[in-house]
Amino acid sequence: MFRVKKVITGPLQENCYIVFDDKKSECVVIDPGDEGEKIEREILSISRNAVLRYILLTHCHFDHIGALRYLKENLGGEILMHRNELGLLENANLVASYFGFQIDEPPLPDRFIDDEEEILLWDNVFVRTIYVPGHSPGGMAFLFIVQEREKKEYHLFTGDILFAGSVGRTDLPGGNWDALITGIKTKLLTLPPDTIVYPGHGPETTIAREKLTNPFLIYY
Repeated sequence: MFRVKKVITGPLQENCYIVFDDKKSECVVIDPGDEGEKIEREILSISRNAVLRYILLTHCHFDHIGALRYLKENLGGEILMHRNELGLLENANLVASYFGFQIDEPPLPDRFIDDEEEILLWDNVFVRTIYVPGHSPGGMAFLFIVQEREKKEYHLFTGDILFAGSVGRTDLPGGNWDALITGIKTKLLTLPPDTIVYPGHGPETTIAREKLTNPFLIYY
């Protein structure tokens, strides 16, 4: 059975997600923001033999990658991100210091990913990459599509692109309001209404709920 475990990390209460299948001893981590040991404990609580296959980065603001080095060095996993985030990754420690925080120097990605790639994860699960810049230059959302007999489940991990009742800020370097709103409306809101949305901060939501109630998508 496909399952998602949320781990809230760090002083900015960032949502790190562990995605796994009960039949497998493999997992995927999305945005390891902070507290690497805590994330590791959660992974090992799922299975003592758990193998970390991928670390997927929606973007590289420091509160989403603070535990990246810890996980890479202790559990491995292939780091995937959009190439336009490289500048943020390389300067994440410096930016964190401006806000009074400190993170370990993050490692470089194993490879870059582009828009609309498909990654076969398990027999009945694959991941589609969706490029939505605006909050950051290389923002990515990850759509996990789960085939369960005659139906499909959709699980969308949006980082700081889309929240329950809100959208990502665009006043940071590399931000672009028009690109963000256009990307959300044309690439995310067109997904099936029952798609579950897992944002980088705050509670989960659905595409249907955001189309009907999110003021930033109704009035802009």
